[in-house]
Amino acid sequence: MAHEDDALEHERASWKPSSGLAVAVSDPVHNPGLPPHRARVTDQDPAAMKRAVRTVYTLFYLSAAASIWAVAAYMIFPIESGRIVDIRANNLFIGLGIGLALLAIGIGAIHWSKAIMSDKEYIEPRHATRGRDETRAAAVQVFVDANEESGFGRRVMIRNSLIAAVVASVIPGITLFRGLAPQNTPSNPHAGDPVFLLSRTMWKEGSRLARDPEGTPLRAADVTLGSAVHVIPEELAGLSHEDGYLEEKAKAIVLLMRLLPEQLVETEERKDWSYDGIVAYSKVCTHVGCPVALYEQQTHHLLCPCHQSQFDVTRGAAVIFGPAARPLPQLPITVDAEGYLVARSDFTEPVGPSFWERR
Repeated sequence: MAHEDDALEHERASWKPSSGLAVAVSDPVHNPGLPPHRARVTDQDPAAMKRAVRTVYTLFYLSAAASIWAVAAYMIFPIESGRIVDIRANNLFIGLGIGLALLAIGIGAIHWSKAIMSDKEYIEPRHATRGRDETRAAAVQVFVDANEESGFGRRVMIRNSLIAAVVASVIPGITLFRGLAPQNTPSNPHAGDPVFLLSRTMWKEGSRLARDPEGTPLRAADVTLGSAVHVIPEELAGLSHEDGYLEEKAKAIVLLMRLLPEQLVETEERKDWSYDGIVAYSKVCTHVGCPVALYEQQTHHLLCPCHQSQFDVTRGAAVIFGPAARPLPQLPITVDAEGYLVARSDFTEPVGPSFWERR
């Protein structure tokens, strides 16, 4: 056995690569070092450095001006007016203002780093991560060096303009929150009361159910078994955008379905809310208001695509899965003398998310 081991060791020692390539075992890898530093124009020409500084703080102040313009556009083109021209101008000019504000900050920061900040190359050796006093002192020194190299502490105009731009950039976003909480006015005393607004829709006794968005009235005979039809009040089709078409539609939109009458499990007080197996429920999910538009014919379930709430159409749209807190409000319906589907009344409870009912 010892003889075989000696032979194997001799074979390993005498082996050489057949390709002719030399194998370096003990020679360390040569460190080529850093390439020669190339001085920038701003490093060589003081006038160029001044131009670069002016460019940077001009971009930052331009960003601040754009943020202010976005706030001004929010006031000049009030989206609350409901006019389509104001809505379009509001979105356009606020978007342009916010976009320009962020773009100017980005371009200014990049130009600052490329033309003004120190660009000397250096090597940072790796070391074990420690929390000793020397490490903490070194960390503090890093910030001191970074401040010195970037010129943040010395270049007052750049520093102040950057601070102004960053502070101003958040103002348009804060301003837009105002539109989420409309205030009561003499002409609209309930503008700030969502419970009141969502407890009333355009549905009323005798309102014909019309196809959305055509606005054509719907006969009961036209609703086939297993179908799901999106409907709105017939009166809504004649409403203009300036008169609140979108706002009213968002509350009054309804999903109409037809099942076999014997498949419906109805309470005594809702026996006459359906007609020959046809039922109508609010399309607005009671979780956070997403449109419930997915209907499973076989299971008779309505699904909300946003957070997967499911409602059972056969049992008053009761919640069977998901975060929704209550059933979809049901619209009482019947037919008129001409066979058209009509509403018996408005919804008997507020439509939309449950949290709107919290005062």
